Amino acid sequence: MEQFDAIVIGTGQAGPSLAARCAEEGLNTAVIERDKFGGTCVNTGCTPTKALVASARAAHMANRMNDFGVEIDGSISVDMEKVKARKDAIVKESTEGVENWLKSTENLTVYEGHARFEDEKILSVGDKKLTADKIFINVGGRAFIPDGFEEVDYLTNSSIMELDQVPDHLIIVGGSYIGLEFGQMYRRFGSKVTIVEMADRLIPKEDEDVSNAIQEILEDEGITFRLGAECIGGSNNNGQVVVNLDCKEGSPQVTGSHLLLAAGRRPNTDDLGLEHTAVKTNEKGFIQVDNQLQTTADGIWALGDCNGEGAFTHTAYNDFEIVAANLFDDNPRRLSDRIMCYGLYIDPALGRVGMTEAQAKESDRNVLIGKRPMSRIARAKEKGETKGFMKILVDADSEKILGAAILGIEGDEIIHSIIDMMYADEPYTTIRDAVHIHPTVSELIPTMLENLEPLD
Repeated sequence: MEQFDAIVIGTGQAGPSLAARCAEEGLNTAVIERDKFGGTCVNTGCTPTKALVASARAAHMANRMNDFGVEIDGSISVDMEKVKARKDAIVKESTEGVENWLKSTENLTVYEGHARFEDEKILSVGDKKLTADKIFINVGGRAFIPDGFEEVDYLTNSSIMELDQVPDHLIIVGGSYIGLEFGQMYRRFGSKVTIVEMADRLIPKEDEDVSNAIQEILEDEGITFRLGAECIGGSNNNGQVVVNLDCKEGSPQVTGSHLLLAAGRRPNTDDLGLEHTAVKTNEKGFIQVDNQLQTTADGIWALGDCNGEGAFTHTAYNDFEIVAANLFDDNPRRLSDRIMCYGLYIDPALGRVGMTEAQAKESDRNVLIGKRPMSRIARAKEKGETKGFMKILVDADSEKILGAAILGIEGDEIIHSIIDMMYADEPYTTIRDAVHIHPTVSELIPTMLENLEPLD
């Protein structure tokens, strides 16, 4: 039995920083990684997908050059091998950076292999057994595979990273964040793209105007949608993939060259041996945690995607900050202090924070709304990027900002001025009365706040 003060399972966004902090605080620490250092974000999530999104945008803008009075002699083509090589180089730098950092940290031992609980505080890694008073679980998640596709050749967000050719016709099952990003990306690379979604609109967690605007943007680029279409399975047929649909209208089948399953995520908790501990999970396998990320077992914490409290890189890192603040800084930070925010990286991007319109209506507050189409923003016109809109929700009584959505050029960046105002707990009048730089897209946030109306 190898004795440690702390053990961290997984090297996603929370694990490495927490392991290094524990070691810095004098705890004899072990960190365990069964696959690739850096977790989902670095290997199959944010880093590679946004590298691919950048290549796809470059191809898209090359095809739009005439709109800006720029002529390019010859046709525009995409070399997918070079696109993949660029993405791989960026991923390699990040992955190797995490691995080298951990392996060079004093007071920290790195184990490579699959960790499994043998008892409440005993872990096996291969033929080794480790124990510690403090154990931190940061094992992430993976793609959910719907029933009926077990015998079909399919791709996930991980395996699609290995493609070095542009699919002829990419079928995507799932019309939410992952599916939409890959759909636009490969359409811009040259694929025919069909996105299948069982709900009657895209990303149903968003407001209807957001869903509709995103669908319009992607349809303008040539993507086909099959909404209200429940997938009942698929099959391989002479080198093609056939997806069978149960839908009210349209063909009951879609045939393509490649299939991407993007129908949700599931936590990597089913093979951890949690049944040998007092750690409880919910019906979907996510580990239950309290406001400081402690599980139902004493001395065991769960951070990142496996706890179901965010499933984003930034929320995973914030999990680390919460745990470290409570353990080492005498700072009782809490999960409930976090304001949910995220981006959808289609082009133009969606930046989101706080409540949606639907949630605001359900809250029984006296809510005001401001909205501005990008087509009325000078800077967006000058950039040739007039698709989308921005909107903001305000509590009329407290004058505090409740939420916002910016679907438009650099919406994922512009949203941060609103996020910061919400964390500062300042009234909306502070940003309304601020003087923003002209010409920018951000300068229309004060303008939008000058024109608030009651939310119907």
